[in-house]
Amino acid sequence: MIVTITPNLALDVTYELPELRPGQVHRVREVHKRAGGKGVNVARVLRSLGHEVLVLGLAGGSTGQAVREDLDAAGLPHDLVPCAGETRRTVTAVAGGEATLLREPGPAITEREWAALEASVPDADVVVVSGSLPPGVDGEALARLTARLGARDVPVIVDTSGEALRRAAPYAWAVKPNAEELAAVTGTDDPVAGARALGARTVVVSLGAGGLLAVTGGEVHRAAPPRVVTGNPTGAGDAVVAALAAGAGSPWPDLLADAAALSAAAVLAPLAGSVDLAAYEGFRTCLSSPPER
Repeated sequence: MIVTITPNLALDVTYELPELRPGQVHRVREVHKRAGGKGVNVARVLRSLGHEVLVLGLAGGSTGQAVREDLDAAGLPHDLVPCAGETRRTVTAVAGGEATLLREPGPAITEREWAALEASVPDADVVVVSGSLPPGVDGEALARLTARLGARDVPVIVDTSGEALRRAAPYAWAVKPNAEELAAVTGTDDPVAGARALGARTVVVSLGAGGLLAVTGGEVHRAAPPRVVTGNPTGAGDAVVAALAAGAGSPWPDLLADAAALSAAAVLAPLAGSVDLAAYEGFRTCLSSPPER
């Protein structure tokens, strides 16, 4: 079983627009609402690939109840710890192949609520800790959680940013920042140098259209989808994390190629947490085929 922990759960609201112009009134073509947060998106992708998953997080108020109901409707098993504050919402406006995100900060979490979340983590094959931290929880708390899980000899994948990324990195099996997040925490725009400076066992860096870079030990691996894709990129990084969790223990060249294929297939899907499975299989075939001579 793969457990995903989303410290700062959300109800995701996605607006599909023909175009987005600041200061103008817009008519929305379609509205989508569903449980979100990066760990939930990872769990959705894993479930669509046939993996057993469990969603953990903190949920409060009417928005938290809406998250629970949507997880039930999606058939995603969950064990959400109640919190006193109201679960946040995120709004994504998708127009012209680009996504504009508005993210609420989330509820303030007490030490007791965070301790209850830590205690809710069962035995698992892989644990993913993904997304931002809510107010009241700092990077040291995430580092302690990652260290405790790693002490169980369970691969822990961390996808976060800032001080939380820096503190958790030494205890994780792998971390997955994007290039901007890595540069912000290490002070260098060179992703290989930044990955080595972070001090993690393995750093997988999202490079946007440039694909993926993995730095593990003294090795550097790269992978990119066979063609540039356009669509909604907000779930691409979550798909990368899902691929890492599903393939933990596989050789890194194979694992990174699979992650690049799944990430590209996520861009082609309308919502974060979804993938175009037919496109995924096609991308995998291209990336696993030997080059023509």
